[in-house]
Parts: sequence; structure tokens; C-alpha cells
Amino acid sequence: MKVSLKWLGEYVDVPADLKAFCDRLDLTGTGVEGVEVQGQTFDKVVTAQVLTKVEHPDSDHMFVTTVDVGPWNLGEDGNPAPLQIVCGAQNFNAGDHIVTALEGAVLPGDFKIKKSKKRGVVSYGMNCSSAELGLGSDADGIIILPEDAPIGVPYADYLGLSDTVLDLEITPNRPDCLSVAGMAREVGAMYRVPVTYPLYELEEDGSLVSASEQVEVAIADPARSKRYTARVIEGVKIGPSPDWLVERIAAAGARPVNNVVDVTNYILFLFGQPLHAFDFDKVVSKDGKARIQVRPAAEGEKLTTLDGEERELSADMTVIANEFGPVALAGVMGGLDTEISESTTKVLLEAATFDRSHTSRTSRSLGLISESSLRYERTVDDNPVADYAAMAAALIAEVTGGSVAPGLVDVWEERTQPCSLTLRVPRFTQMMGIEVPVEDIADILERLGCEVDQSSDPDALSVVAPTFRPDLAREIDLYEEVLRLWGMDRVKPTLPASPGRVGHRTDDQKLFALIDATLRASGLNETMTYSFADPTDIERLRMDPVSLGDAVELLNPMNADQSVMRQSIVPGLLRSVAYNQNHGVKNIQLYERGTVFSAREGAKKPKERQKVAGVLAGAMAEAAWNAEARPFDFFDGKGAVESLLRELAVPKVRWRALEADAAPHLQPGRAAEVLSGGTILGWVGEIHPLAVEAFDATPAVVAFELDVQALGKSSRPARDYVDVPTLPEVSVDVAFVVNEDVTHERLMQCMSSAGGKLLESARLFDVYRDEDRLGANKKSMAYALSYRAADRTLTGEEVERAHERLVKKVCGATGAEVRG
Repeated sequence: MKVSLKWLGEYVDVPADLKAFCDRLDLTGTGVEGVEVQGQTFDKVVTAQVLTKVEHPDSDHMFVTTVDVGPWNLGEDGNPAPLQIVCGAQNFNAGDHIVTALEGAVLPGDFKIKKSKKRGVVSYGMNCSSAELGLGSDADGIIILPEDAPIGVPYADYLGLSDTVLDLEITPNRPDCLSVAGMAREVGAMYRVPVTYPLYELEEDGSLVSASEQVEVAIADPARSKRYTARVIEGVKIGPSPDWLVERIAAAGARPVNNVVDVTNYILFLFGQPLHAFDFDKVVSKDGKARIQVRPAAEGEKLTTLDGEERELSADMTVIANEFGPVALAGVMGGLDTEISESTTKVLLEAATFDRSHTSRTSRSLGLISESSLRYERTVDDNPVADYAAMAAALIAEVTGGSVAPGLVDVWEERTQPCSLTLRVPRFTQMMGIEVPVEDIADILERLGCEVDQSSDPDALSVVAPTFRPDLAREIDLYEEVLRLWGMDRVKPTLPASPGRVGHRTDDQKLFALIDATLRASGLNETMTYSFADPTDIERLRMDPVSLGDAVELLNPMNADQSVMRQSIVPGLLRSVAYNQNHGVKNIQLYERGTVFSAREGAKKPKERQKVAGVLAGAMAEAAWNAEARPFDFFDGKGAVESLLRELAVPKVRWRALEADAAPHLQPGRAAEVLSGGTILGWVGEIHPLAVEAFDATPAVVAFELDVQALGKSSRPARDYVDVPTLPEVSVDVAFVVNEDVTHERLMQCMSSAGGKLLESARLFDVYRDEDRLGANKKSMAYALSYRAADRTLTGEEVERAHERLVKKVCGATGAEVRG
């Protein structure tokens, strides 16, 4: 929200030190996102006087003028001379005081003023209308200043437009700060200074027919609107707003429209109360009475909003309607057919409150976010609605020359009641770690609008929270208010008292730390991607959706590309790979540990699992003079996983080859499932090229994804101690000729089973294929076997018997032959 310090300063003393003020706002929870010094917009825009005005020799609607701009008078040769400007406006004469933009000026809309030729005549600037300066909607003629206006003065200084505007980030729980008056209250509480609020005295014209005789209001569903009020202003004359009103509206970031609409925006920015003005004659029934109804929209009903777009409505949306149909989208935007126009003479002024959830869903489903919807989404207090309506009616009558009809039509279905709380001072001191005098606590709360009573108990304050602070619902909320305004920087850090207790990390924290440390040691860099995902991610990855379960859909996604919760971490990592590759980074090693989600039928909450995933693309290192760059392949990914399993002391690790139908997202023959005994831990493999390209990345990409909970359950907190061998080993090499479909894993299982306690290790050191020597579809796998006994030195006979038994069982189980 934009807040003009000039406007804010009318109600509360604003500190002169802007930086200190912004820092204090940040500390109290109101973030300052930007600071804009206004008046700079009108650089090289000055007051001037028309000296001569003659018709353009080659145009029937333009004039060639000479304009006195005071010290800015410089001719083409650089000598003092009035400026020659070609102007198409019709509303001025020689001698008029006007506003002129000089060469080099940049007007709203990034419109740059340059020396130009208009039908053969050189023009050295532009005579400006209010629309061209962003100060109104009048574009038909240039601005005519009073006769006593000075010449050659910067227009910002002449209007007093020099101002500083803060762009503030208001948190969703603070709807009271979405207004100048609310921020004045906040600043008053921050600096303990008095605050004054604007008052407008409403004068009703008793000669007019009362509002209740002209307007009838009905609320069909009180859950959608607690209160709806209507006032009638007659005899209005629509036109530009006075300068002070235009200045306020422009400072708040809105575009001035006309005097009636500008007043509604003024009250919105000043008090945070959205209003809407209807042309009474466009909503009235045939009998001369306006019958307004707040009701749900009919499914498929249509309304053309003020932005000119026809919108199809749903039953979840709320509309303001008359007997002919909807005339406004409640809480969001008015209808085009009933807007205020130059022909309007009678205004129906709406001031109401609407349900925050319906407003939010309507705004987002239609992609229509307005200043009104932003406030209704955060809750608008229904108690002061009538007061704000009266102020707005008085202002409209003042700026339009109209008269306010007697009375207020007020349908109040449910009144928001203030919340009564008790603040226990000793409890506050204990929890906050600081002693704040009771008088200061009471003063802070009272400046925030609370009613405070200490008469019943010296150690407790009875507090009635104002209805415009829906966030003050618990005692702890009062603690937060006092502490943030007292100054959290004044609280000295202390350690909590905990005698006899020593803090330690949980088992999960230890597991997470070990996973992170191991993967970093393997050369992978930790990253973090969004938990929100594109619903097409799993399809593009070619992963089997059945194994992942149903996706968790978001009710209010930020955009269509992030409308579900992720079911796998890999798609996000592939996007990171593509981003790095597109920015010239060839060698990429990333991992992420995070949560994945899946829907559970009949459950209110989704199923959540912790996963750790990694990707490797490119090569481990760039090519050097003595070595070529070796691209990452399956075994690099497998090695990273092996390192992790070794550090976690996961027993009985197995690698099971994955076929194409079981893992369509991986390259056949370059993919494996990781198991510990019978527990599936995850998978590792090269991502299928089609899946990689679907994420705009370049193959090849190696990836793995493991279940963290499964890793934790399979890991062993303590390793078995193995003494250093003191007795010699006996090494034997053996080569088995087997069919191509016999795997290394199968041979290792057979050897481990047959070797018994004497077989200490078996290491594959060669794979050989030769169709002429071995036969078709055959391969030779050579192993280095190590035999050792823990309690004695093995004899040759023992080793020979054990080795013969091993060879016999391996050959019998796999059909292998020993290669000589």
C-alpha cells in the first residue's frame, strides 16, 4: 500500500529522519518496500504564459504559439527567446497562464518530450492537459492557471506536489493498516504522539425525499454480507475533482476519474472502507424506487464490469443486483452499465461489508484484483460503515454541488462484537523476558484503539480489543502488540533456564545432517526447489503415476503451473539443470532433501514423505591437457548412492536392474532399484532422453531418488566392530563363463552362500566377451576371491575344498563354466 507522508502528516507527527522512520516501521512489522519522492515526475514541467497564438499554416485545428517559460526561455541558438510550441488544444488564448513540458521531460506513461516537427513547423515542447500529467481525466484542453500564477516555476512546486510516498508491505492479519488513518494510529502508538482524525459534518436536505423511500435493500444470505447501507445524493454535477482531492488520490497510486468516484477512492484510502457509487437512474425500477439485493450469482449469469469485460459468474460469487439483474460484483468491481458518467445527476452510494472468503475466491477465479477486494479479503469492520458513508456523502455533496437526501438505508444482519481479553502482567514478563511498566503496557494498547481497565486486579489488565483488529483474539496477541511497539531490540538475549538438561539433536536431525554431509562430500551441491508443481510434471518425466498416488491439488494456486503439490523432487531438479545449462554451466551436480505429497482417499490431510534426490549432468571436471572430460554415467550416480548407504551403515544392499516397463522415465539397461534386504530404498539411473528434453534440458542426466524414512529405518546407529586381521589370507582368482542374462548380483549371491565363513570377499575385476572363443550370448566374469579364517591359518587343503564347493554350487545354480 502506498502512503503519502504529506497526507499522513495531517493526522500525526511524522519523524523528519526518513531512514530512521522506515527502519522503525520494519521493526514493528510493517515492511517498507520502496520510497518514492514525488514531484520528480514533473521534472522540466513548468508554469508558463502564452504570448502569441496563430493558426497553423497547414492545419485547420492546430495553433503555433510562443510561450514565456521564464528562466527556461532559450531559442534554438541558445539565446534567450520564448519557446515556439505547436498546440492542438482549443481552450486557450494569448495571455493565458498554462503548464508547459520542456524538452527532456518524461511524462506519465514514459512519454518523452522532444524537439519535433508538426506539419512542417518546429515545436520545442508541449502545452499540457491534466490527463497528460496524470492528474485527471480531462484531455480535451490544456490546463489554464489563474492570472496571478508565476511564470517559469516548476509545476510540482507550484501545486505543492513535492511529497514522499512509502510503498508499505501490510501483512494479511493487519487490515487496519490498509488506510492512512490506520497508519496514523500505528505511528502514534510507535512514537507515543497524539493522533487526530478528519471529521466531516453531514448536512441533509430536508426538502428531499428520504433515502428509505427511494431505496430498498435486502440481503439474501447474511453469510455473504453482514451489513449494507445506502445513501442518496441528488443534484450532483459530474466534473473534475478539486486539486487537493486529485493530489491525495494520485499520491495513493490511483488515477483520478471524476469528483464522485474520486471521493469514494479518497474514503477507501483514508479509512480502508471500500465504497461504490451507482448512477441512481440506471438502477431504479419503473416505479421510481431502487430495489437493491445482495445475493449469490446465478450459475452462468453474466456481468460486464467497469473494465469493459463481460464475465461469466458462478454461484460462489456474490453480486449486487436489482430486479433486472446484477449491477456489481460484490467487493470486487462495479458494473459498466450503472457507472457514474457526465450525465449523472443522482447518486446511490453503497457502503457495505462482504465475506472475505467469497471475495477472495471471486477475485482470483476471475483474475480481477482491485483495491476493494484486497481490503475485503482481509476483513472490513462493519461497525463504522455508516459513519464512513456519511463522510463520503458530505464530501460528494461538497465537490459536486449536490444535496444529501435525509436518512440512511441500513441492513445490518450481524454485528461484529469486540473481543474481551485479560492480560496477566507477570505472565507477560515471564514469556517476553522483559519487564515493561504496567502504565506503558496500558498506554500502548490504548493508543492502538483498545479499551484498558486495571481497576479490578493490579497484576492484570482487562482489555477490550477494537473490532477493526480481528487479529487480537488471544492474550498472546496482546503480548505481541506490546512487545513490538515497546521495541524487541530492547529485549536482552538470555538463555532459558533448564537446570540438569542438555539439548541434543533428534534422530531425524542426525539422519538429515549425515545425508547432507555425505552428498556434499560426494561433490553434490544442495539446492531448494518449489514444493508447488505443474500437474503435467509426472507425465513429462514419463514416471508411472500409479506408483505415486493421486496429486494434491491446491484450492488457490498462484498460477496454473504451480497448481499441485509435488510428487517427486526430480522434476524441480531437472528445471534447475535446464536453467544452469541455458546460462552456460555445463557441469552440474545438485541434490535436494524435501517433502513430496500424495492424496489419501477419505483423509483430510495428504500423505507426506521425505525424499532425497540428486542429478548429475555434464562431467566431473573439465578436460585437461592430460585427460579428457568423462561424462557422468549411471555408475557415478550409483557411486554417490553407495557412499551414502555406506555412511548410513545400511546392511544387505542390493541393486536390482529396472526394465523399461517398470521405470519408463529411465534409460533401459542403465537403471537400478536400490534395496536393503526386502526394503525398497529408491532408484538410480540415467533419465530417459525424451524426459530430459521435456524439461528443456540437454541429455545425459543421471538421477537418483531415495526414501529418507526407509533409509532411516534400514540404517544402523552403531557398526559392528571388526578386529584388524592378524592371520594371512589366501587369494584365488576364478573366471566363470555365463549367459548374458546372468548378472553380477546373481553370481555374488551364489558365491556368498557357497563360500560360507571362510570367504572373506569377492571382487569382480574383469568382464570379457568373445563370440569366437566363448560362444554366442556368452561372457566371462573374473573374480578375485579372498579366503581367511579368524582363528587359524588356513591350510591348502581347506582352501581347495572350500573353493571347489564354491565353484560347484555357482556352476550348478547359474549354468556357469569355469574358464581355464
